[in-house]
Amino acid sequence: MTAEVTEFLTAGLRPHECRSCGTGVLVKKNSLAHTSIQWTSEASRSCPVFAAHVAAGRHPALLDACEKLTDSIADAVRDGTLAVADDPRAGVNGSGRAVRDG
Repeated sequence: MTAEVTEFLTAGLRPHECRSCGTGVLVKKNSLAHTSIQWTSEASRSCPVFAAHVAAGRHPALLDACEKLTDSIADAVRDGTLAVADDPRAGVNGSGRAVRDG
């Protein structure tokens, strides 16, 4: 993989810990409607929702997302600990945290 491809795929990803189960992922909110998630561990072993899906005999690739992780990310955006890239109301400091005026 070239440096350019690696940069394209990983730029802006920030660590996020699911507030439900503690699973760690890397996340980038490109807009309010678009979220990129990079799993840092095997989802079917670290996420109880994916684990239950697999235990029921279904393939983990057929589960679009963990609803609890999705909610956790939305909460982080609402409380300002995860910035949205195209949000003109927020800047981003070096930690990836939203910086709001006022």
